[in-house]
Amino acid sequence: MRARAPDVTDKPTVVIVGGGPAGLAAAIEIRRRGVDAVLVLEREPHPGGIPRHAQHHGFGVRDLRRAMSGPRYAERYALAAAEAGAAILTETMVTDWAPGGPLELTGPRGRRTVEPMAVVLATGCRERPRSARLVPGTRPQGVITTGTLQQLVYLQGRRVGERALVVGAEHVSFSAVATLAHGGARTVALVTELPRHQSLALAPAGVRIRYGAKVWTRTRVSAIHGRPWVEAVDLTDLDTGAVRQVDCDTVVFTADWIPDQELAVMARIELDPGTLGPAVDPSLRTSRPSVFAAGNVLHGAEPADVAALGGRHAAAATARFLAGYADWPASRLPIVCHSPLHWISPNALSPGCGPPPRARFALRAGKLLSRPLIEISQGGRTLWSRRLRRLVPGRSAGLPTEWVDRVAPEAGAVEVSVHA
Repeated sequence: MRARAPDVTDKPTVVIVGGGPAGLAAAIEIRRRGVDAVLVLEREPHPGGIPRHAQHHGFGVRDLRRAMSGPRYAERYALAAAEAGAAILTETMVTDWAPGGPLELTGPRGRRTVEPMAVVLATGCRERPRSARLVPGTRPQGVITTGTLQQLVYLQGRRVGERALVVGAEHVSFSAVATLAHGGARTVALVTELPRHQSLALAPAGVRIRYGAKVWTRTRVSAIHGRPWVEAVDLTDLDTGAVRQVDCDTVVFTADWIPDQELAVMARIELDPGTLGPAVDPSLRTSRPSVFAAGNVLHGAEPADVAALGGRHAAAATARFLAGYADWPASRLPIVCHSPLHWISPNALSPGCGPPPRARFALRAGKLLSRPLIEISQGGRTLWSRRLRRLVPGRSAGLPTEWVDRVAPEAGAVEVSVHA
């Protein structure tokens, strides 16, 4: 009688937590490099991540070299991962992961543990809800995030109201206007506390002409009113202090991303204070041996195709580690950002770490900066400096890697700052 082949889901070599673009791209690349028994865990009923319920086009330009809709992009990655030989468990979560211990999985098959040789965290990020933004007022229905909006409209086919206000003016904020229109709601305005929007130059004109929505800058949502549904919001002009009330029945909070880092916290993996995601070196190695992290769990948020390329990068590093070509670093140097800079990623350096994803470091600022002089230094010694054209909150600028070879292992943390 022939012995039954081992079940990948019981004895995986690599477990990838998260079935979005980063996780699926990592699975495909790890299998392409000859690693057997790759298991992807996805808590939703279907793999694909956020693109599954993002109907707009533009996905896949950087990684697949073609533009497609979100659902088509998600489907393509899910099919490719399955065809590559990766096992995908949906509706399955990691519910326990003690430092140095196995992963406990909970899903339709019940609860069990697995002990892979390597783990890739690709759990993505989420938008902060109203409660995390400390917006006062009553607690009516009709206050949602973009992710909830997309699921209600595109996955459940539901209407979301008639008159909406969008909080935020990033890329996703403008796409929310189109989603609202699909769900039968007219967007009154997009509001941002910044002096300008954070999307493409013509985005405000586009939503004004097509949807009749305005962009109000230097404006804060200071209160939400209504019971049982939203009836109005108070808007405060940050320049004059004047408060006005706008009637609406739906409020959509967009952007203001935070990594889904609960699993990293559970495993006591070091977090970066700027990104709030796992601190990683350019090979996307975390502080816990054999654990890598990729995509928007590292920071919120880059486009799906950038996350997918990060997944590929982590997969290559994982395969090298499993093949014995790369030892886990015993120590590493943090890369620290100073205000008004917000974060840099990767945010640590280790011996032999190689280049970062896309051969660049991603830099974010907490406010609009025009022609900032960025300086990278260590122990008072300048490693690199250059003036950038602009830094916009919510959008990353790429920094080159040429300065990394000048870092001295014994000289302490690397610092990134803005100079006049």
